[in-house]
Amino acid sequence: MKQKWKDKTISDYRTGRGTRICKDMISLVMVLYSFITIFLIAVTVTNSFKTKTELIRNITGWPQKPTLENYVTVFVEEKFWRYILNSVCLVGVALILMIAVSSLLAYGVAQYDFRGKGFLQGYFLVGLMVPVQLTILPLYLMLSKAGLANIYGLMIIYAANFSFAFTIFTRFFEEFPVAVIESARIDGAGDLTIFAGIIVPVSKSVFFTVGLLQFIMVWNDFFLPMVFIQKKSAYTLTLAIYEYTCNFLKNWDKIFSAVTVALIPILIIYFLFSEQIVSGLTGGSVKE
Repeated sequence: MKQKWKDKTISDYRTGRGTRICKDMISLVMVLYSFITIFLIAVTVTNSFKTKTELIRNITGWPQKPTLENYVTVFVEEKFWRYILNSVCLVGVALILMIAVSSLLAYGVAQYDFRGKGFLQGYFLVGLMVPVQLTILPLYLMLSKAGLANIYGLMIIYAANFSFAFTIFTRFFEEFPVAVIESARIDGAGDLTIFAGIIVPVSKSVFFTVGLLQFIMVWNDFFLPMVFIQKKSAYTLTLAIYEYTCNFLKNWDKIFSAVTVALIPILIIYFLFSEQIVSGLTGGSVKE
């Protein structure tokens, strides 16, 4: 043991100590961030069961007389269920189109060599770095001329925004055993048969992860619906909540219940499927 300690240089010791301190600092920051996030969510949920009078007196404490009045007002009088339905339809159609197109394109790029393959992969990588705010003006003008400056145009935009999904799918499909695909081709299976019968069942975790992450992004998005949706009947959940905040002093009791309703799907996904998300993102990242 003494000889091993002598052989260990000072630089190695400092490097190890610095790495440990760095990890401890990151862990501390993550713990603080988690605590603040949980506290804010808890305050939002508990305040949704308070009356406006109690909110004025007690903004952070437990509700003295819990009531469902805010939820009844939001769903019955404000017809909040209509905005939920709009968001569900928007997310559902956009995800189906986006996953179908991005996975098929990624399969072709991963399994075939062709001229321009590198450029195509680089093009989608650049797409990850370009924020949608930079392209909003040409997008709006183009869709307006086509008569799609509405929720249907939003579906197209979200479905076409698959740079992230394409990157994840491509990385995973590149690690797929070539022998399995070649055996299927020898047996006479075509590419669509191989993709639907072999690739998709084996890659369920990746499909699941991409779908969940894109669901959260579209469900929480406010910027694009604000630009493209003008009719109140077509409002998404985020736009409806924003309308409450425009008259905050009048609606601040209803804001908490509306935000809680919007949080429920996200919280369910996090608590039930967090492990699947991590395994899907790391799938194919390590070679055996």
